[in-house]
Amino acid sequence: MAPTFATDDRWRIGDTVLRSRFLLGTAGYPSPEVLREAILSSGTEVLTLGLKRTLGTTGQDNGHVQMIRDTAHQQGAHLLPNTAGCRSAREAITLAHMARELLGTHWIKLEVVGDEQTLQPDPVELVAAARQLVADGFEVLPYCTDDLVSAHRLVDAGCRILMPWAAPIGSGLGLLNPWALRTLRARLPQVTLIVDAGLGAPSHAATAMELGMDAVLLNSAVSQAREPVRMAAAFRDAVQGGRAGYLAGLMSTSDVAVATTPVSGQPFVLL
Repeated sequence: MAPTFATDDRWRIGDTVLRSRFLLGTAGYPSPEVLREAILSSGTEVLTLGLKRTLGTTGQDNGHVQMIRDTAHQQGAHLLPNTAGCRSAREAITLAHMARELLGTHWIKLEVVGDEQTLQPDPVELVAAARQLVADGFEVLPYCTDDLVSAHRLVDAGCRILMPWAAPIGSGLGLLNPWALRTLRARLPQVTLIVDAGLGAPSHAATAMELGMDAVLLNSAVSQAREPVRMAAAFRDAVQGGRAGYLAGLMSTSDVAVATTPVSGQPFVLL
């Protein structure tokens, strides 16, 4: 069943207009059929695909890539290949060009790992790769930390979209530093921000959207759930709810109690 959207609240990746703000990864599902059903349940319009891990050392598709392409076509979704597993700018640039040739898209989620334990991005190699790929005509979506200075460097390199982490990949810890994400939103108002990595529960996605993020991307929280199809729908609804809350305007917080119904000094009418 096609997803419903509470408002006509559209956004863009490059020149492509999108309505769903939930981007979904395609790795680690228990079966191709579960993956297919989760994609349809999510309502996503963007699917990520890690070519290095999917094609392996042979460079040959075992049917997984074609299945994702077919499901994306059925869903009306777009493919966002990523450079997951790359350790240098040169390696990421080479894989990005392979992805463009194989999948026919100039979109690339740019990942360059700098630490093996946290899988934290290497800021130096990431900026170098981003600058070259932008020059090569790619729409570059770099996976980065929530560091504001690194974000500025990526924007200066030509990136119009950034993908800051909430927490390390696959950790499920949620938003470890909401202040940093709020700062990115405030200081980069014209940049599209997609929270990527570390989200483990639908409430995490809702919180990210309430902070003013433009979208969220996740994989493990759905693929590793006991019921991935149901979890995909839960995240879909959480993203929509968080976005609606942000647009409606969240109430301000207070360290003291504030009476909801004043008992004096305010006129009221009994009917």
